[in-house]
Formats: sequence, C-alpha cells, structure tokens
Amino acid sequence: MNKVGDVFFLLGMMITYDVFKSLNFSIIFSLSESFKNHKVIFLGINTPAIELICFCFLIGAMAKSAQIGLHTWLADAMEGPTPVSALIHAATMVTAGVFLIIRCSPIFEFAPFTLAITTIIGGITSFAGATMALVQYDVKKIIAFSTMSQLGYMFFSAGLSGYNMSLYHLFNHAFFKALLFLSAGSLIHSMSDEQDIRKMGNLCKILPVTYVCFIIGTLSLIGFPFTSGFFSKEAILNQAFAKHTGISLFAYVLGVLTVVLTTFYSIRLLWWVFLSKYNGYKSVIAKAKESNFIILTPMIILSILTVFSGFVFKDIFIGKGSTFFKNSIFIHKDNFLDNDFIPIPIKVMPIIISLIVIVIAMHIPTYDYLLVRLQSTKLRNIHQFFYNRYHIDTVYNYLAI
Repeated sequence: MNKVGDVFFLLGMMITYDVFKSLNFSIIFSLSESFKNHKVIFLGINTPAIELICFCFLIGAMAKSAQIGLHTWLADAMEGPTPVSALIHAATMVTAGVFLIIRCSPIFEFAPFTLAITTIIGGITSFAGATMALVQYDVKKIIAFSTMSQLGYMFFSAGLSGYNMSLYHLFNHAFFKALLFLSAGSLIHSMSDEQDIRKMGNLCKILPVTYVCFIIGTLSLIGFPFTSGFFSKEAILNQAFAKHTGISLFAYVLGVLTVVLTTFYSIRLLWWVFLSKYNGYKSVIAKAKESNFIILTPMIILSILTVFSGFVFKDIFIGKGSTFFKNSIFIHKDNFLDNDFIPIPIKVMPIIISLIVIVIAMHIPTYDYLLVRLQSTKLRNIHQFFYNRYHIDTVYNYLAI
C-alpha cells in the first residue's frame, strides 16, 4: 500500500522540481501563486502543474493515512504489539499524510479540483471506517477502523481549507486514540492475549483503572461535550455546514452519520468488554488482574491529556486572530470562512444525536442478537459486506497480488 503512495509522492516531487527548480518549501510556497496557471504536458495531456503536484501528493497522503482504497494495510497491521499500534495508528504514521496536506496548504489552496477530491475521499472514508467498525469483534480492529474514520474527518476538513481545524483534530486524536489502544493493550494483557470481545465481559470490577481509562477515551472519540474530541469534531462539522457548497454538505451529512455510527460501535465495545455477562473461559478470568504500574502510568497521563487538551489548546489552533502558526498555514481569502454564525440548532445537533444514540446503544444485546439473526436471513450479505471490509482486500488479492 505504502509503495503505491510513495510512487505518486515521488512523482509529485519530480514534477515540483521540474516546475519550481527546487524542493525547498519556502521557495515553492512563495512562488505557488505565480505558477497557478502554469501547465505541464503529462501523459500527453496539457495539465495545470499545481493540480497535478497536489493530486500526486494527495495519493501519497491517502496511502499513509489509510484513506478508502488504500486503507487495507491498517487493519492487517493490528497483528503487531499494542504499544506499536498506539504509536503507529494514533500518533505518528497515519497522521503523516494529513500533516503533508496541512503543511503544503500554500500549494493546495491553488488546486481547487484536488481539494474537492480530498473532501469527497475524506467524507467517504469517515463513513466507511465507521460501518466497518460496526460489525467487528476484534477489539484492536474496532479501534483501528475508528482511526480510519477519524482520519477521514481530518481529510475532509483540510479539503475545505480548514487546515488548522484538521491539525487540531489530529492533535487531540493522538491523545484519545493512543489512550484507547493502550487501554486495549492492558485489557488484552490481562485476558491472556484474548482479543475477541465476545469472549470477554463484566471486567469493570476486575480492571477498574483500565475501565475508567477506556470510558474517558470512548467519550472523547464520540465527541461527548467538553472532552478533547468534542471541540475539534464540532469545529470540523460546523465548518462543513458553513461552507454551503454541494461537496461540503455531502461531507457534512456523512460526518453526522459517522457521529451516530461512532457512538454506537464505541458503546457496543464498552458494553461487550466491561458490562455484559462474562462469556469466555473460566481459566482466563481466574488469572485476570489489573495491569501493573508500568502499564497504567502512560494510560493515566493520556487520560488527563484527553480530558483537557481540547479546551486548553483551542485558542492556539482555532481561536480568532491566533497568530500561533504565522505563515505555516495559508488559507486563501476566497476560502476563508467564519463559522461563528451557524444556527444554534445545527451546532448542537451532533451532540443531541450522540446522547440519543448512547441511550439507544444501551440495548446492545438486542443489536448483537439481531446481528446473529441477520446472518441467518437474506440480509446476511449486508453484514458480510461490512465485516469483510467491502471486499476490497479480496479484489486486491484477486487482481493485483
């Protein structure tokens, strides 16, 4: 997957060097507006140079940041140890693609077509990741698809020129997703390396600290009011609504639907692992005990950051008149947006939806009973379609490998 991205990324660098005669950011950024009408011959077609460069960078970023189509490595990489997952899938590698787009905002602002594609891909990824997470039973895969879904938010925000909001969500996401992964690691460690949520249950009494950390990470993921995920996700959805273009409303609708699905699969995970009746082997539960201090310390630190990072850093990232980023993030005057004047009902709608879904999701046993029933009906194919990740892996294995 990454080689596909790397080929396009290198191609983008070559075209950049051909056009600007440099790969130095300061030179490229200062000249990008002068070259906005410059064209190059690519595959025999006269193509706008900036669009072509940004499109190549976008595909490189899609592979790194697991956007739909180049996302299949993300769930497969869950075989690795959990601390590695926490670093790679929450804080560093998957954010590299988003960071590239944010860092290259002075070029992307002159590539409206590529920005539109970025928005569409981000919206579809956020929704697709959530639908895949909805039917998984492996605790780490559920969190992995949730990462993919959150990266979709960052992409469509960047595609709507909300680079600072995208970076703000990236920053907050690193804390709450690393917390969820490490909590899952503590859980798996306590359960003798068991990862299937159907073989867990009633662990809130045995693993109280892990349980509390899991709840904090989950609340932030679903955007519960005043957690870190709440501030950045609200900003992104408000921005998508305020833009009032067809593409932004498309992303907004998918974003709100993703809020519903995220709340649902997060509560489902919490219920199966900590609140339902224990459903595994007696020998495993007999040995289960809370993790040691070395494992719990980073989780506690991340819990504190998860609760407070959104509020503390809000003004730096998305505050009015913040000069924190100086010239490193560029938003063209035509794309500049003030989302303070959105109707209050629109602002509070995602929160209300989340709270309603939390109440509905308390009936998880019914949902999973229905899932089992689904598999014995004609609707079984829908369940299999989501469970097998839209069969994209199958197609790649059949066609490419």
